Amino acid sequence: MPLRCLYVDLDGTLLGPGASLLRGADGSFSNAGVRALEACHRAEVEVVIYTGRRETQVREDARLIGQTAYIFEAGAGLVVDGELEWLTGGLEPTAEQTIHAQIEASGAPALLLERFPRQLEYHAPWHVNREVSHLFRGLVDAEEVAALLTEHGHDELRLVDNGTVHSRSAALAALPQVRAYHLVPRAASKAGAVARHMQIRGYRPDECIAVGDSREDLGAAVAVGTFWFVANALEKDPTLREAIAGRPNVRVAEGAHGEGVYEAVVTTLAERR
Repeated sequence: MPLRCLYVDLDGTLLGPGASLLRGADGSFSNAGVRALEACHRAEVEVVIYTGRRETQVREDARLIGQTAYIFEAGAGLVVDGELEWLTGGLEPTAEQTIHAQIEASGAPALLLERFPRQLEYHAPWHVNREVSHLFRGLVDAEEVAALLTEHGHDELRLVDNGTVHSRSAALAALPQVRAYHLVPRAASKAGAVARHMQIRGYRPDECIAVGDSREDLGAAVAVGTFWFVANALEKDPTLREAIAGRPNVRVAEGAHGEGVYEAVVTTLAERR
């Protein structure tokens, strides 16, 4: 069965340190990510970015790599050949308010910031000009957050763990690590957006792979034939090994960042010859 589509995360996956396509794990120059894209082009494999970044950013990212479909804001939105589809359930943008504004008006973001001081803050400056998700950084217990949202009547929302980040303010200095979190409509997910894109294109699961570095990226494993973690994902978060235990369609690359993406692509192509 030929490979027809690669779903790939950006930060911490295709991109190296400093969010650079041309930097390897050690910060030196690397063209491994570009080689992965070239291998996909030669094999006529579509590449779809799936990321937590906002739509205006991802549109340009997709244009730069010559692709016409992309997933943004942690699966809240999908664009295919210029057509935008919101995957946010009952929450839809109106002429007066974006989904982001509706979530803010609900009081849920303020609730989280109030309940988790020195554990959670907005991920400045990337939290501005977003259409759906409220983007935070910090370190919180996912189950505790879910219980808090339910307790206060915010069942329609969930907090997505989108992997480790390096930026933090002095208020978070004591945390052992800092992670990026997206507060999104419960219906939104990277897995759901991947599945919807596959439906539109007519792709079968065994014709697709996904590569990422976070728990939210891992969700795509239920939609595609094989999910790959880049090596740096487990180096930064060893607990991911527990999350992938007993999941036969999840593999871990030896390479980090772009090198891991290249490994996933060429390994898959070689195994299908």
